Amino acid sequence: MVLQDRAIATREAIIAGAAAVFEEHGYGSASLTQVSDAAGVTKGALYFHFQSKEELARAVIEEQHRIVVAESEGILAEHRPALPTMILMCRAFGLNLVHEPVVRAGIRLTLEATTFGHPVQGPYEDWIAAMEQLIDRAKKEKQVRSSVDPAALARYIVASFTGVQMVSEVLTGRTDVMQRIEEMWVILLPGITDEDSHEDPRALSGLVSTESAGPLGVKAASSA
Repeated sequence: MVLQDRAIATREAIIAGAAAVFEEHGYGSASLTQVSDAAGVTKGALYFHFQSKEELARAVIEEQHRIVVAESEGILAEHRPALPTMILMCRAFGLNLVHEPVVRAGIRLTLEATTFGHPVQGPYEDWIAAMEQLIDRAKKEKQVRSSVDPAALARYIVASFTGVQMVSEVLTGRTDVMQRIEEMWVILLPGITDEDSHEDPRALSGLVSTESAGPLGVKAASSA
């Protein structure tokens, strides 16, 4: 058991080290020597867990996706109305981009994935599917107008979020990413909110910047 725990800790250290190196240098310029140095492990220990730089990059992407999915599942488990849930899922992803090097590295690797032949559709397809289900529920809850196509809106939200965080990275190193995510919802909500909804679009978009409890500052909102 001690050896197994040590192996798990070593693997986690390697992934964390790899994330730091990939985030800073990108896939093409990163080396396994840099990764072993950043992780504080020997080359032998690194090769025991990962046979190549490509395998290591895939592991970072998978860990990034796992972190984001786990955060989203936690938000879904709190059973809010669908529209606030969608906004808080974007908020949590944004906070992960700010605070989690593995998430930042995974996103960079996803954009560079053609370099090492890794398919990148899965995480995007999962996120679009989750948003589509929430939009469909939001229509039933009379929060999103009935004329909205859930699949089209889901694709648009994911594409918008991806573009917002990428431009934030280019312009400010993501120091303003939470503001830009909130701004995205400020612009989007008036066009999709049901005419009979009692929700205030400005208050809904403000969920992105709200200070609340939880691992990433996410707290259950009122469903009133």
